[in-house]
Amino acid sequence: MAHKKGAGSTRNGRDSNAQRRGVKVYGGEVVRAGNIIVRQVGETISPGKNVGKGSDFTLFSLIDGHVKYEWKTNDKKKVSVYPASA
Repeated sequence: MAHKKGAGSTRNGRDSNAQRRGVKVYGGEVVRAGNIIVRQVGETISPGKNVGKGSDFTLFSLIDGHVKYEWKTNDKKKVSVYPASA
């Protein structure tokens, strides 16, 4: 008895698309209002000043300005956006 499937299709070969999570804008960089700063699973990084949180925990900028990562507590980080000083 042959143990090879022959020239037919296999049952493998399916996979979901990557979700492209992670930090999109690092500290000190300039963002426009609405730009995504972090895509994450759960609230690993909390929103700070002038940062909004989407239903999938995506953090985005509410104003134009500079990104700054800060400590919220001793073991939790937050990200804020401060307006660029003129």
